[in-house]
Amino acid sequence: MAFTPYDWQQTLRQKADYVEDRLREGSPVVGLSCHEGVLLVTVRRAQQQKIFEIYDKLAFAGLGNQADLETIRQIAVDFAHAEGFARSPQDVSIQRVVGVALSPAMKRSFSDPLRLPLVVRGLFAQVGDSPERDLFYLLNYDGEFSLGYHFGVAAGTESAREAMERVLSGLSKKMPKRDAALETALEAWAVGRREASSESETDWRAVLAEALKTGIVEAALLERSSPRERRFRFLSEDELRPLLPR
Repeated sequence: MAFTPYDWQQTLRQKADYVEDRLREGSPVVGLSCHEGVLLVTVRRAQQQKIFEIYDKLAFAGLGNQADLETIRQIAVDFAHAEGFARSPQDVSIQRVVGVALSPAMKRSFSDPLRLPLVVRGLFAQVGDSPERDLFYLLNYDGEFSLGYHFGVAAGTESAREAMERVLSGLSKKMPKRDAALETALEAWAVGRREASSESETDWRAVLAEALKTGIVEAALLERSSPRERRFRFLSEDELRPLLPR
């Protein structure tokens, strides 16, 4: 089957429209630096995990099809462990996971007219020895990615992403403790959710409370320094409960 350049461009537009429509109602994910490390926060349905450990100091969160999230997670984990074995654990970086392992594969999938695109938008984080060294990569379904510092977000629409970033933008001038950062992350999540649903007059706490009727908060911390072998851990219900709407 032959494709003209026009056919190919039309196919890419149709793929982008399809994926954007599927992502529009997805639950945003938020990543931000805090004194203790890097937080990743979202709200999810009970059976659908959205935050994953990739390797020591590396984590991933995303929205989209659960099967596609798992595909991305598996590629990232396999690549990171192969890098760590062939080189050393210190050589494994989020830059190489995103730029070498994931971006090219996603670009091939998106640009091939005969393949379905991955319905996923991912946020990748790496905790550094200091907050200034924390890294956040936003990876899109077409393989394009961007680097951020201090915080990063992935949302279903561009307007939701911009609204969330406005909430988080002041954090680059200070380094909050974990609980204060978590509260700000929940606010950013709710603002993004509100923007996607066009309910701009609703208080963010009410948006969060409504979401928690059918969902749960999922939050993980990449610890900056830890006596444990693993730096990644999920926050417990006891740690989350004081910050959630009653």
